[in-house]
Amino acid sequence: MPDYPQTTPNKSKPRKLGVFERALIRELANNGMLLFSVLLGIVVISQLIRFLSDAVSGKLAADGVLALLGFSALNYLPVLLSLSVFMAILMTLSRSYRDSEMVVWHGAGLALTAWIRPVLLFAAPVIAVIALLSLVLSPWALQKSDEFKQFLENRDDVTAATPGMFRESKQADRVYFVENTQAGNNRVNNIFVQSVQNGRLGTMVAKQGLQETRANGDRYLILLNGTRYEGTPGQRDYRIVEFQRYAMRIEAAPPKPAQAYPRNLPSWTLWQKPTTWNLAELEWRLGLPISALLLALLAIPLGYINPRAGRSLNFVTAMVIYMLYSNLISVSNAWVGQGKLSPLLGLWSVHGLMLVLIALWFQRRMTLLSWRRLLAR
Repeated sequence: MPDYPQTTPNKSKPRKLGVFERALIRELANNGMLLFSVLLGIVVISQLIRFLSDAVSGKLAADGVLALLGFSALNYLPVLLSLSVFMAILMTLSRSYRDSEMVVWHGAGLALTAWIRPVLLFAAPVIAVIALLSLVLSPWALQKSDEFKQFLENRDDVTAATPGMFRESKQADRVYFVENTQAGNNRVNNIFVQSVQNGRLGTMVAKQGLQETRANGDRYLILLNGTRYEGTPGQRDYRIVEFQRYAMRIEAAPPKPAQAYPRNLPSWTLWQKPTTWNLAELEWRLGLPISALLLALLAIPLGYINPRAGRSLNFVTAMVIYMLYSNLISVSNAWVGQGKLSPLLGLWSVHGLMLVLIALWFQRRMTLLSWRRLLAR
Protein backbone atom coordinates (compact mmCIF):
# COMPACT_ATOMS: atom_id res chain seq x y z
CA MET A 1 0.00 0.00 0.00
CA PRO A 2 1.32 3.44 -0.82
CA ASP A 3 2.35 5.62 2.03
CA TYR A 4 0.17 8.67 2.25
CA PRO A 5 1.58 11.75 3.88
CA GLN A 6 0.25 12.18 7.36
CA THR A 7 -1.50 15.45 7.95
CA THR A 8 -2.31 17.04 11.26
CA PRO A 9 -5.58 18.87 11.71
CA ASN A 10 -5.34 22.65 11.65
CA LYS A 11 -6.01 24.04 15.06
CA SER A 12 -7.86 27.29 15.03
CA LYS A 13 -5.72 30.04 16.44
CA PRO A 14 -7.18 33.10 18.11
CA ARG A 15 -7.47 35.99 15.75
CA LYS A 16 -4.96 38.73 16.34
CA LEU A 17 -6.09 42.24 17.02
CA GLY A 18 -6.37 44.45 13.99
CA VAL A 19 -5.00 47.95 13.59
CA PHE A 20 -8.24 49.67 14.44
CA GLU A 21 -8.82 47.38 17.43
CA ARG A 22 -5.43 48.12 18.98
CA ALA A 23 -5.84 51.83 18.45
CA LEU A 24 -9.38 51.73 19.83
CA ILE A 25 -8.40 49.83 22.99
CA ARG A 26 -5.48 52.20 23.59
CA GLU A 27 -7.72 55.26 23.31
CA LEU A 28 -10.41 53.65 25.48
CA ALA A 29 -7.86 52.92 28.21
CA ASN A 30 -6.53 56.48 28.18
CA ASN A 31 -9.99 58.04 28.33
CA GLY A 32 -11.11 55.56 30.98
CA MET A 33 -8.19 56.31 33.29
CA LEU A 34 -8.69 60.05 32.86
CA LEU A 35 -12.41 59.87 33.61
CA PHE A 36 -11.89 57.55 36.58
CA SER A 37 -9.29 59.90 38.06
CA VAL A 38 -11.64 62.87 37.74
CA LEU A 39 -14.64 61.05 39.20
CA LEU A 40 -12.60 59.57 42.05
CA GLY A 41 -11.18 63.00 42.86
CA ILE A 42 -14.67 64.51 42.99
CA VAL A 43 -15.93 61.76 45.32
CA VAL A 44 -12.87 61.92 47.58
CA ILE A 45 -13.06 65.70 47.91
CA SER A 46 -16.80 65.67 48.63
CA GLN A 47 -16.41 62.91 51.24
CA LEU A 48 -13.41 64.67 52.78
CA ILE A 49 -15.42 67.88 53.16
CA ARG A 50 -18.24 65.94 54.84
CA PHE A 51 -15.92 64.14 57.25
CA LEU A 52 -14.04 67.34 58.10
CA SER A 53 -17.35 69.08 58.77
CA ASP A 54 -18.31 66.27 61.17
CA ALA A 55 -14.91 66.51 62.83
CA VAL A 56 -15.21 70.27 63.30
CA SER A 57 -18.71 69.93 64.79
CA GLY A 58 -17.50 67.22 67.17
CA LYS A 59 -19.49 64.36 65.63
CA LEU A 60 -16.33 62.58 64.49
CA ALA A 61 -12.85 62.33 65.95
CA ALA A 62 -10.22 64.03 63.83
CA ASP A 63 -7.95 60.99 63.87
CA GLY A 64 -10.65 58.92 62.15
CA VAL A 65 -11.11 61.09 59.07
CA LEU A 66 -8.49 59.44 56.83
CA ALA A 67 -9.51 55.88 57.71
CA LEU A 68 -13.20 56.55 57.06
CA LEU A 69 -12.28 58.37 53.84
CA GLY A 70 -10.46 55.29 52.57
CA PHE A 71 -13.35 52.96 53.43
CA SER A 72 -15.83 55.32 51.77
CA ALA A 73 -13.76 55.61 48.58
CA LEU A 74 -13.49 51.82 48.35
CA ASN A 75 -17.27 51.55 48.61
CA TYR A 76 -17.80 53.98 45.71
CA LEU A 77 -15.29 52.32 43.36
CA PRO A 78 -17.71 49.87 41.60
CA VAL A 79 -20.08 52.64 40.52
CA LEU A 80 -17.21 54.93 39.51
CA LEU A 81 -15.56 52.22 37.42
CA SER A 82 -18.83 51.36 35.69
CA LEU A 83 -19.53 54.99 34.84
CA SER A 84 -15.93 55.50 33.68
CA VAL A 85 -16.14 52.56 31.25
CA PHE A 86 -19.47 53.76 29.89
CA MET A 87 -18.33 57.34 29.36
CA ALA A 88 -14.92 56.33 27.97
CA ILE A 89 -16.51 54.20 25.24
CA LEU A 90 -19.05 56.91 24.48
CA MET A 91 -16.40 59.65 24.24
CA THR A 92 -14.04 57.57 22.10
CA LEU A 93 -16.64 56.52 19.54
CA SER A 94 -18.14 60.03 19.42
CA ARG A 95 -14.71 61.43 18.70
CA SER A 96 -14.29 58.89 15.87
CA TYR A 97 -17.61 59.96 14.32
CA ARG A 98 -16.76 63.64 14.77
CA ASP A 99 -13.37 63.26 13.03
CA SER A 100 -14.92 61.09 10.27
CA GLU A 101 -12.80 58.07 11.20
CA MET A 102 -15.92 55.94 11.34
CA VAL A 103 -16.64 56.76 7.71
CA VAL A 104 -13.28 55.25 6.77
CA TRP A 105 -13.81 52.09 8.82
CA HIS A 106 -17.35 51.61 7.55
CA GLY A 107 -16.15 52.22 4.02
CA ALA A 108 -13.57 49.45 4.54
CA GLY A 109 -16.43 47.03 5.16
CA LEU A 110 -16.51 46.99 8.98
CA ALA A 111 -19.97 46.65 10.44
CA LEU A 112 -21.03 48.26 13.69
CA THR A 113 -20.81 44.89 15.42
CA ALA A 114 -17.05 44.84 14.74
CA TRP A 115 -16.65 47.24 17.67
CA ILE A 116 -18.11 44.76 20.15
CA ARG A 117 -14.91 42.68 20.40
CA PRO A 118 -12.44 45.50 21.21
CA VAL A 119 -14.94 47.13 23.57
CA LEU A 120 -15.38 43.88 25.47
CA LEU A 121 -11.61 43.33 25.57
CA PHE A 122 -11.28 46.75 27.18
CA ALA A 123 -14.23 46.38 29.53
CA ALA A 124 -13.80 42.74 30.63
CA PRO A 125 -10.92 43.31 33.10
CA VAL A 126 -12.71 46.32 34.59
CA ILE A 127 -15.94 44.34 34.94
CA ALA A 128 -14.02 41.60 36.76
CA VAL A 129 -12.66 44.21 39.17
CA ILE A 130 -16.18 45.61 39.64
CA ALA A 131 -17.47 42.13 40.50
CA LEU A 132 -14.66 41.63 43.01
CA LEU A 133 -15.33 45.00 44.60
CA SER A 134 -19.10 44.71 44.75
CA LEU A 135 -19.19 41.12 46.03
CA VAL A 136 -16.17 41.10 48.37
CA LEU A 137 -14.28 44.32 49.00
CA SER A 138 -17.08 46.89 49.30
CA PRO A 139 -19.01 44.90 51.96
CA TRP A 140 -15.73 44.43 53.83
CA ALA A 141 -15.04 48.18 53.66
CA LEU A 142 -18.53 49.01 54.96
CA GLN A 143 -18.15 46.51 57.80
CA LYS A 144 -14.76 47.90 58.82
CA SER A 145 -16.10 51.44 58.56
CA ASP A 146 -18.96 50.65 60.96
CA GLU A 147 -16.59 48.89 63.35
CA PHE A 148 -14.21 51.86 63.29
CA LYS A 149 -17.06 54.28 63.97
CA GLN A 150 -18.15 52.14 66.93
CA PHE A 151 -14.58 52.13 68.20
CA LEU A 152 -14.45 55.92 68.05
CA GLU A 153 -17.81 56.26 69.80
CA ASN A 154 -16.89 53.78 72.54
CA ARG A 155 -13.72 55.65 73.53
CA ASP A 156 -13.80 57.55 76.80
CA ASP A 157 -14.36 61.30 76.79
CA VAL A 158 -10.76 62.34 77.49
CA THR A 159 -9.26 60.04 74.85
CA ALA A 160 -11.77 61.30 72.30
CA ALA A 161 -11.11 64.96 73.11
CA THR A 162 -9.60 66.84 70.19
CA PRO A 163 -7.02 69.59 70.94
CA GLY A 164 -8.43 73.04 70.34
CA MET A 165 -12.09 71.97 70.44
CA PHE A 166 -14.78 71.84 73.14
CA ARG A 167 -16.26 68.39 73.56
CA GLU A 168 -19.24 67.29 75.64
CA SER A 169 -19.14 64.01 77.55
CA LYS A 170 -21.42 61.14 76.59
CA GLN A 171 -23.35 61.63 79.85
CA ALA A 172 -23.83 65.34 78.94
CA ASP A 173 -22.62 66.42 82.40
CA ARG A 174 -19.10 67.62 81.49
CA VAL A 175 -17.44 69.76 78.86
CA TYR A 176 -13.74 69.30 78.05
CA PHE A 177 -11.28 71.55 76.30
CA VAL A 178 -7.62 70.71 75.68
CA GLU A 179 -5.30 73.23 74.09
CA ASN A 180 -2.57 70.82 72.98
CA THR A 181 -0.88 67.54 73.80
CA GLN A 182 2.70 66.66 74.65
CA ALA A 183 4.38 64.27 72.24
CA GLY A 184 5.78 61.12 73.81
CA ASN A 185 3.51 60.96 76.89
CA ASN A 186 -0.15 61.10 77.82
CA ARG A 187 -0.08 64.62 79.22
CA VAL A 188 -2.12 67.54 77.90
CA ASN A 189 -1.56 71.25 78.40
CA ASN A 190 -4.02 73.96 79.45
CA ILE A 191 -7.09 71.82 80.11
CA PHE A 192 -10.55 73.20 80.87
CA VAL A 193 -13.30 71.11 82.46
CA GLN A 194 -16.82 72.25 83.32
CA SER A 195 -19.00 69.83 85.28
CA VAL A 196 -22.10 69.63 87.44
CA GLN A 197 -21.71 67.93 90.83
CA ASN A 198 -24.49 67.76 93.40
CA GLY A 199 -26.44 70.36 91.50
CA ARG A 200 -23.57 72.89 91.56
CA LEU A 201 -21.77 74.12 88.48
CA GLY A 202 -18.00 73.84 88.70
CA THR A 203 -15.30 75.01 86.35
CA MET A 204 -11.70 73.85 86.56
CA VAL A 205 -8.67 75.20 84.74
CA ALA A 206 -5.32 73.45 84.98
CA LYS A 207 -1.94 73.88 83.35
CA GLN A 208 -1.50 70.18 82.81
CA GLY A 209 -3.51 66.99 82.90
CA LEU A 210 -2.94 63.28 82.51
CA GLN A 211 -4.81 59.98 82.61
CA GLU A 212 -4.26 57.46 85.37
CA THR A 213 -5.59 53.91 85.72
CA ARG A 214 -5.99 52.47 89.23
CA ALA A 215 -5.48 48.84 90.24
CA ASN A 216 -9.23 48.13 90.09
CA GLY A 217 -9.41 49.35 86.49
CA ASP A 218 -11.00 52.74 87.21
CA ARG A 219 -9.66 55.58 85.10
CA TYR A 220 -9.13 59.11 86.36
CA LEU A 221 -8.29 62.43 84.83
CA ILE A 222 -5.60 64.04 86.99
CA LEU A 223 -5.46 67.85 86.86
CA LEU A 224 -2.20 69.46 87.97
CA ASN A 225 -1.65 73.02 89.20
CA GLY A 226 -5.09 74.39 88.61
CA THR A 227 -8.02 76.32 90.00
CA ARG A 228 -11.63 75.27 90.63
CA TYR A 229 -14.49 77.77 90.47
CA GLU A 230 -17.70 76.47 92.01
CA GLY A 231 -21.11 78.08 92.36
CA THR A 232 -22.81 81.08 90.84
CA PRO A 233 -20.72 84.26 90.55
CA GLY A 234 -22.00 86.98 92.96
CA GLN A 235 -23.48 84.51 95.46
CA ARG A 236 -22.10 84.02 98.95
CA ASP A 237 -21.45 80.32 98.45
CA TYR A 238 -19.21 80.97 95.44
CA ARG A 239 -15.84 79.34 96.00
CA ILE A 240 -12.41 79.56 94.38
CA VAL A 241 -10.04 76.73 95.27
CA GLU A 242 -6.49 76.33 94.01
CA PHE A 243 -5.05 72.83 93.89
CA GLN A 244 -1.90 71.02 92.90
CA ARG A 245 -3.55 67.70 92.09
CA TYR A 246 -7.23 66.98 91.46
CA ALA A 247 -8.59 63.58 90.37
CA MET A 248 -11.79 63.21 88.36
CA ARG A 249 -13.17 59.76 87.65
CA ILE A 250 -13.75 59.08 83.96
CA GLU A 251 -17.13 57.42 83.57
CA ALA A 252 -16.87 54.67 80.99
CA ALA A 253 -19.84 54.62 78.65
CA PRO A 254 -21.33 51.18 77.97
CA PRO A 255 -19.94 49.87 74.67
CA LYS A 256 -22.34 49.85 71.75
CA PRO A 257 -22.14 46.67 69.70
CA ALA A 258 -21.83 47.07 65.95
CA GLN A 259 -25.12 46.37 64.22
CA ALA A 260 -25.26 44.02 61.26
CA TYR A 261 -26.97 45.53 58.21
CA PRO A 262 -27.38 43.74 54.86
CA ARG A 263 -25.07 46.24 53.18
CA ASN A 264 -22.06 45.29 55.36
CA LEU A 265 -22.63 41.53 55.46
CA PRO A 266 -20.47 39.23 53.29
CA SER A 267 -22.14 38.02 50.12
CA TRP A 268 -21.95 34.38 51.24
CA THR A 269 -23.82 35.31 54.45
CA LEU A 270 -26.54 36.98 52.41
CA TRP A 271 -26.92 33.80 50.38
CA GLN A 272 -27.06 31.61 53.51
CA LYS A 273 -29.68 33.84 55.16
CA PRO A 274 -32.11 34.54 52.30
CA THR A 275 -34.33 37.18 53.85
CA THR A 276 -35.99 39.62 51.47
CA TRP A 277 -33.61 42.48 52.28
CA ASN A 278 -30.56 40.20 52.16
CA LEU A 279 -31.59 39.00 48.71
CA ALA A 280 -32.21 42.59 47.63
CA GLU A 281 -28.68 43.52 48.71
CA LEU A 282 -27.24 40.47 46.94
CA GLU A 283 -29.20 41.42 43.83
CA TRP A 284 -27.68 44.91 43.94
CA ARG A 285 -24.15 43.51 44.18
CA LEU A 286 -24.68 41.10 41.30
CA GLY A 287 -26.31 43.82 39.24
CA LEU A 288 -23.25 46.11 39.32
CA PRO A 289 -21.01 44.03 37.01
CA ILE A 290 -24.02 43.07 34.85
CA SER A 291 -25.01 46.71 34.41
CA ALA A 292 -21.39 47.65 33.62
CA LEU A 293 -21.34 45.06 30.81
CA LEU A 294 -24.67 46.22 29.37
CA LEU A 295 -23.70 49.88 29.55
CA ALA A 296 -20.46 49.14 27.72
CA LEU A 297 -22.45 47.51 24.89
CA LEU A 298 -25.03 50.30 24.86
CA ALA A 299 -22.32 52.92 24.42
CA ILE A 300 -21.43 51.50 20.96
CA PRO A 301 -24.64 52.55 19.16
CA LEU A 302 -25.03 55.58 21.42
CA GLY A 303 -21.64 56.90 20.31
CA TYR A 304 -22.98 57.93 16.91
CA ILE A 305 -23.10 61.65 16.25
CA ASN A 306 -23.74 63.62 13.10
CA PRO A 307 -20.71 65.89 12.51
CA ARG A 308 -23.00 68.47 10.90
CA ALA A 309 -25.44 68.51 13.84
CA GLY A 310 -25.09 69.08 17.55
CA ARG A 311 -22.42 67.08 19.37
CA SER A 312 -24.00 66.90 22.81
CA LEU A 313 -27.29 65.15 22.02
CA ASN A 314 -25.89 61.64 22.42
CA PHE A 315 -24.29 62.54 25.76
CA VAL A 316 -27.58 63.92 27.05
CA THR A 317 -29.36 60.78 25.85
CA ALA A 318 -26.72 58.58 27.47
CA MET A 319 -27.02 60.36 30.83
CA VAL A 320 -30.83 60.11 30.76
CA ILE A 321 -30.65 56.39 30.00
CA TYR A 322 -28.02 55.86 32.71
CA MET A 323 -30.11 57.63 35.35
CA LEU A 324 -33.28 55.78 34.34
CA TYR A 325 -31.40 52.47 34.40
CA SER A 326 -29.92 53.16 37.85
CA ASN A 327 -33.27 54.27 39.26
CA LEU A 328 -35.06 51.20 37.88
CA ILE A 329 -32.43 48.98 39.51
CA SER A 330 -32.92 50.78 42.83
CA VAL A 331 -36.72 50.50 42.58
CA SER A 332 -36.55 46.79 41.77
CA ASN A 333 -34.20 46.24 44.74
CA ALA A 334 -36.62 48.06 47.04
CA TRP A 335 -39.53 45.95 45.76
CA VAL A 336 -37.54 42.77 46.34
CA GLY A 337 -36.73 43.89 49.87
CA GLN A 338 -40.40 44.69 50.54
CA GLY A 339 -41.49 41.32 49.18
CA LYS A 340 -43.41 42.82 46.25
CA LEU A 341 -41.18 41.22 43.63
CA SER A 342 -39.42 37.88 43.43
CA PRO A 343 -35.60 38.06 43.61
CA LEU A 344 -35.09 36.32 40.26
CA LEU A 345 -37.55 38.60 38.46
CA GLY A 346 -36.12 41.64 40.21
CA LEU A 347 -32.61 40.75 39.08
CA TRP A 348 -33.30 40.07 35.40
CA SER A 349 -36.33 42.22 34.57
CA VAL A 350 -34.48 45.54 34.42
CA HIS A 351 -31.34 44.07 32.87
CA GLY A 352 -33.44 42.13 30.34
CA LEU A 353 -35.21 45.35 29.38
CA MET A 354 -31.83 47.03 28.90
CA LEU A 355 -30.63 44.11 26.74
CA VAL A 356 -33.67 44.49 24.49
CA LEU A 357 -32.98 48.24 24.24
CA ILE A 358 -29.38 47.53 23.22
CA ALA A 359 -30.50 45.10 20.49
CA LEU A 360 -33.02 47.61 19.14
CA TRP A 361 -30.45 50.42 19.14
CA PHE A 362 -27.91 48.24 17.32
CA GLN A 363 -30.57 47.29 14.75
CA ARG A 364 -31.53 50.92 14.22
CA ARG A 365 -27.95 52.08 13.67
CA MET A 366 -27.11 49.18 11.37
CA THR A 367 -30.27 49.80 9.32
CA LEU A 368 -29.40 53.49 8.92
CA LEU A 369 -25.85 52.54 7.93
CA SER A 370 -27.14 50.11 5.29
CA TRP A 371 -29.47 52.76 3.81
CA ARG A 372 -26.62 55.24 3.58
CA ARG A 373 -24.44 52.71 1.76
CA LEU A 374 -27.23 52.08 -0.72
CA LEU A 375 -27.81 55.79 -1.28
CA ALA A 376 -24.08 56.32 -1.74
CA ARG A 377 -24.12 53.90 -4.69
